[in-house]
Amino acid sequence: MEEISNFIKTIMEKDLESGKCDSIMTRFPPEPNAYLHIGHARAMITNFELAKSFGGKTNLRFDDTNPAKEDTEFVEAIKKDIEWLGYHPANVFFGSDYFDQTYELAKKLIKKGLAYVCDLSQEDISKYRGDLKTPGINSPYRDRSVEENLELFENMKNGKYADGEKVLRAKIDMASPNINMRDPVLYRILHIKHHRTGNKWCIYPMYDFAHPLQDAIEGITHSLCSLEYDNHRVLYDWVVEKCEMPHVPQQIEFGRLNITNTIMSKRYLRELVQNNKVEGYDDPRMPTLVGLKRRGYTPEAIKNFIKASGLSRVNSTIEGEMLEHFLREDIKLKVNRLMAVKDPLKVVIDNYEDGKIEYVDAENNSENPELGSRKVAFSKKLYIEREDFVLEKPNKHYKRLALGIEVRLYHAYFIKANSVETDENGNITVVHCTYDPLTKSGSGFNERKPNGTIQFVEAQTAREATFNLFEPLIIEDENDERSFLDRINPNSWTVKKGFIENAKQHFEELERFQFIRDGYYAVDKESKDDNLVFNRIVPLKSSIK
Repeated sequence: MEEISNFIKTIMEKDLESGKCDSIMTRFPPEPNAYLHIGHARAMITNFELAKSFGGKTNLRFDDTNPAKEDTEFVEAIKKDIEWLGYHPANVFFGSDYFDQTYELAKKLIKKGLAYVCDLSQEDISKYRGDLKTPGINSPYRDRSVEENLELFENMKNGKYADGEKVLRAKIDMASPNINMRDPVLYRILHIKHHRTGNKWCIYPMYDFAHPLQDAIEGITHSLCSLEYDNHRVLYDWVVEKCEMPHVPQQIEFGRLNITNTIMSKRYLRELVQNNKVEGYDDPRMPTLVGLKRRGYTPEAIKNFIKASGLSRVNSTIEGEMLEHFLREDIKLKVNRLMAVKDPLKVVIDNYEDGKIEYVDAENNSENPELGSRKVAFSKKLYIEREDFVLEKPNKHYKRLALGIEVRLYHAYFIKANSVETDENGNITVVHCTYDPLTKSGSGFNERKPNGTIQFVEAQTAREATFNLFEPLIIEDENDERSFLDRINPNSWTVKKGFIENAKQHFEELERFQFIRDGYYAVDKESKDDNLVFNRIVPLKSSIK
């Protein structure tokens, strides 16, 4: 897809032209406390693609400065997601790589009289901070001496205090119009085992202190983040300046991407998993990258969707159908088209020879001859979609099978419905038809025009299959006041049993197909050769006009 310009790219171009930087260095800094979702993909793709467009590099840095929820499981999952999307970080770092340096830089601020140890509780710190109309009040511990602060801070590091008993705060301006500058907390005490450093540390730097230092240490030129960090930028710059970092990175904010009928909250996704409302983080209904991958989305579709969504200084909401559109555009010429019936209705061709099976030629993709052709079985007994038959043709727009009506079977013959069998409840179980042997596909027969074309699967060679059909997990409704977990769409996952044509013996996990007149499908991880399972990625037609 053609590169789309945006305001950050323009900034980078000017910085290179002016000599402000010699090359572009970005970073993708996920916190390893959850699986990445489609919203995170925007930040990832933006960082990697912008750097790549200038021949620059991107680091992967795990923001693991809060050990309470971080885990190696998430680290490995994030690495796999990045690799799946086709990106290769220049370096892989962890925030914990810099704990020693960050600690020393905190002491440097103390020595400069720019940081102090505070004994106020978190609740009192918030009260003292004031609000947008009221200036803050200085902490009673703000004027401790440098020597006392250094001793207390070392005692914090050595585990002499309980969680929350003390914090290290920057000494800036309690009357600042920007509340983030009212002596923000730089370090807090957490007696929790870290996934990498174990119990070496019991104090951990806050994000607003650690992140600018990490950017500066790594030589990041443009530190891209979401819009909620806009009013944190002045603190970001203060930390870099007061710690006298030799390299000065530039923070740039961009708007978040919201997608209709899509959950974009790590907390909500975690609740779905913990409350067993979904199979796991790779549930095909989940907007996680592992969920989208299992469902059958391609990296190219996701990247093209993100690029097309644009990048601006405001938050934006995009219709979820746009992502479906880019999946169709990506694979429509790449995949084979097979015939499948999800709700089978048996058809008997009364004038076809008993026991005979013939094979007709069929192209694998009518829009891409390079994908070749296959042989499709045809015999006396077939399956068609139940929705492709009605007793009486309802109107002139109906283009399927009905009693006394003739249709073409894909790649095969014209058939005409003559009678039906029903069960004790009146449900149709068998449709009896006749076929015209002169109408074989490719024969050039054009004396009659059939009432449309429908698909079929030959009964004797058919492969049993399970079809998973999906709708949005949560339906957005401003008037629905129920809790999040009570608003799960009961039709978000529907299972159908049916058949597919015997086109191949073995199906690989994530192998994709178009099932004719239905949609695009991928082979699920639970699929076996004797128990085929397919996930519908998207329906065949888009609702976008």
